[in-house]
Amino acid sequence: MNPSVPPATIPFNRPFLTGQETDYIRQAVESGKISGNGLFTQRCQQFLERRYGFRKVLLTTSCTDALEMAAILADVGPGDEVIVPSFTFVSTALAFVRQGARIVFADSRADHPNLDLDRVADLITPRTKVLVVVHYAGVACDMDAAMELARRHNLLVVEDAAQAIDATYRGRPLGGIGHLGTFSFHETKNIIAGEGGALVVTDERFARRAEIIWEKGTNRAEFFRGEINKYGWVDVGSSFLPSEIIAAFLYAQLEHLDAIQDKRKQLWQTYFAELSPLETPGLLTLPTIPNWASNNAHMFYLACRSLPERTALIAHLKSHGIQAVFHYLPLHESPFYAARHDGRALPNAQRFADGLVRLPMFYDLATDQVAGICAAIRDFYATRG
Repeated sequence: MNPSVPPATIPFNRPFLTGQETDYIRQAVESGKISGNGLFTQRCQQFLERRYGFRKVLLTTSCTDALEMAAILADVGPGDEVIVPSFTFVSTALAFVRQGARIVFADSRADHPNLDLDRVADLITPRTKVLVVVHYAGVACDMDAAMELARRHNLLVVEDAAQAIDATYRGRPLGGIGHLGTFSFHETKNIIAGEGGALVVTDERFARRAEIIWEKGTNRAEFFRGEINKYGWVDVGSSFLPSEIIAAFLYAQLEHLDAIQDKRKQLWQTYFAELSPLETPGLLTLPTIPNWASNNAHMFYLACRSLPERTALIAHLKSHGIQAVFHYLPLHESPFYAARHDGRALPNAQRFADGLVRLPMFYDLATDQVAGICAAIRDFYATRG
């Protein structure tokens, strides 16, 4: 360790505890049932269904698992194509790669890391089966455009809403507009369970099969509801259910969702107000929220003008005890998939990969800490006209 560089005094993330997590975990343990699909699993699922009007919600051990369930439900396989943004986490693509599909990577918008839906039509072929939209930073993609492409070309739309809990598109909750949606409750998200996720089934065609896949390919859930007199192996599937311990932790978070969101939005607005003067002269670019989207304050990021500048800014913040991080590397250039990419340049995805910086964002972050972070950023740009 270099003694000249102090440890981060403001981490990038710190998990927030409401204080009820351990109480609910204890209740789950004392109930005598801590495997999946118990009382707290059902409470979480019902909370999300009632609050957002989702048709059906199934808790999963991660958003990756929820995406893998979506890929199975979409029935993709060798010969099928799936359109995925390049600027996203590997799970978005990997779920469909595991089913044998070919990934067709799409570029970001010029003004936002989200998928550029104006250019997606050019990527659709007779083999295209699924369009995956990722709501980066909890900001909605143009879902009217996505659903119209799906209608016109007979596609399924999967919403990767990993970062988009409590966010909307024209007033409609994200994750419940496409045919299938997925959420993450990883410890870096607004609402957490350490690890954890959820699948949202909007299209009724997939409701029964989703539950079977979720229950290891069996109709076990129907048996425990008394709908059948025995259960057996009826389809493919896996062990996608989280334990009751994870669900109990998550339920304590969901109960405090509004308070968590209010604080995060306050922090986001402070960042934006403090850093806006640097955007006017073009020193950096701040997040854009389209008029169709809400802001769930999942993250606050800025975009630097170049990779060297981004590297220098992160180092500058580190020297001030502030942990800032970059984000995704473009999947179309990844060691695993680059040879299978069709060679198209995706300049906007590359630009965000080179320039984007994520600043600390968590519930216990103080407003004066945000002001200090912004002061350090202003100090950095004061020497860079």
